[in-house]
Amino acid sequence: MQKATLALLVGGLLPAILFGASGVVQKMSARAGIATGPFLIVVGLVVILVGAGVTLVQQDTTLNRTSAAYAAFYGLLWAAGIGCIALALGRYDARISQLVPLYNMNTLVAVAGGLVLLSEWRDVRIGQLLLAAGLTIAGGILAAGSTK
Repeated sequence: MQKATLALLVGGLLPAILFGASGVVQKMSARAGIATGPFLIVVGLVVILVGAGVTLVQQDTTLNRTSAAYAAFYGLLWAAGIGCIALALGRYDARISQLVPLYNMNTLVAVAGGLVLLSEWRDVRIGQLLLAAGLTIAGGILAAGSTK
């Protein structure tokens, strides 16, 4: 299998399945009665365990101040986003089937950041990305209005 294909499977398809399943499990956790803070603490502890396991398996402890600062900023952004989702699910009884298409419009933010901050605009077909962005927005709007 080609490296590019493997990258799409490992970094695209597998996370899509895992993140999709995690949304359902997050709603189940909210239904079971967990508060937002404890939810984030439990998730954080599991992330620590998984990180330790991956470090042991890969035997790679590469780290520097800059990479750690970006990782910490990522963690802050991710935890704040997950906290907002947990709050919506727990306190406002949001439907996961409506939230996921909305919060997965994060792809638009990531694509814009990649194009501008990482100069990926040089290597992509802008027309296809604009079409994908339009479809993503349309899907979010349709999902948000899907309540009977």
